[in-house]
Amino acid sequence: MRKYYIKAREVLTLLRTDEVGVVSFEYVIVAACIVAAVAAAFGTTTASGIGAALTTAIGTVTTAVTTAA
Repeated sequence: MRKYYIKAREVLTLLRTDEVGVVSFEYVIVAACIVAAVAAAFGTTTASGIGAALTTAIGTVTTAVTTAA
């Protein structure tokens, strides 16, 4: 168990001091912010806003394709 603790501590130390590790951690934070922004823009339902507009547009396209076929 102690061996794994030492290895984990070494990895965390390298991650803290390694610029590549810091950059990859920053990408995780940026990705989380992007996911939050998309969730805020589209919402969790299609009752209003962009979700409703997309539902209407997809329905219109589907109807047009069905009619054309």
